[in-house]
Amino acid sequence: MPRASLPWAAMARMTGRRALLAVPVLLAVTFGVFAVAAASPFDPVRAYAGDAGLTASQANLDQLRHNLGVDQPLIGRWWHWLTAALTGDLGDSATLRAPVTQVIGERLGWSVLLCALAFLLAVAVGTALGVAAARRRGGLLDRAVTSLAYTLEAAPPFWLGLLAVWLFALKLGVLPAGGLTDTGTDLATPGQIARHVALPALVLAVSQLPWFVLYVRQGVGDALEEDPVRGARARGLRERTVLLHHALRSGLLPVLTLIGSRVPELITGALLVETVFSWPGIAAATVEAATAVDFPLLAALTVLATAAVLAGNLLSDLLYGLADPRVGFDG
Repeated sequence: MPRASLPWAAMARMTGRRALLAVPVLLAVTFGVFAVAAASPFDPVRAYAGDAGLTASQANLDQLRHNLGVDQPLIGRWWHWLTAALTGDLGDSATLRAPVTQVIGERLGWSVLLCALAFLLAVAVGTALGVAAARRRGGLLDRAVTSLAYTLEAAPPFWLGLLAVWLFALKLGVLPAGGLTDTGTDLATPGQIARHVALPALVLAVSQLPWFVLYVRQGVGDALEEDPVRGARARGLRERTVLLHHALRSGLLPVLTLIGSRVPELITGALLVETVFSWPGIAAATVEAATAVDFPLLAALTVLATAAVLAGNLLSDLLYGLADPRVGFDG
């Protein structure tokens, strides 16, 4: 069979190569985390001890420093964490007083839910607006859509979040201002989760929307000017057919490369949005780990973010290869 008809083997080879290349990247990232944390002026021992550290003797502080393992040299701390992580033991979080796997496990699902909903919404709405603008480039709708996109591109996610809370929660009262459940209850029902995730997902989607709008507008607009599309129009095909079956496919190819490049911005935006809306994701754990120099938790969260970026880049390349067989998967 032709290679194009059975791309799975080539996709598996590309995935395997990327996985091998990810190993030194992740090693360098984890070592960089420990190096930066070691050079930080924050003392993890005093952060762990809290108010008790103000009156504790130096001997007690030294003993606590030994128990936490922060009295070891940089290489020793990093190697000890790495070898334990390879066995599934990511250590204990000194700030949250819990195993790192438990801290991440309790929060990661909520962050993934928020990011997935926001990303799907941004892609769907961005594609629709971009195609609408591309059909009449230079027209009133095109100018309005592009102006809105450039305006939202300059708006930080936390500002959009505060504006959304003021409008939808305080003024209109149609959506809750934050959290996961209603006031006075700890039971998270599907209805409550849907109501509480709507506003942060909308804000995060709006923060990602401009890039998809502009990329789709440019790609589809250029495709409409290509000779195959002109030929399809000359043959008398309907404009809808020309758009959906000719211009849209080639015009959306550049958007596939955008998926991977937006993952870092999506993660950063999610951290800010989660903070504004008190969403029970990994944002609070990330902030606490960074400010308290919580080595195990900080390293695990950084590895997780790096792996998400690498996976996003791999996904965009795989989708591009599937959409355009001329590119292939072996390059």
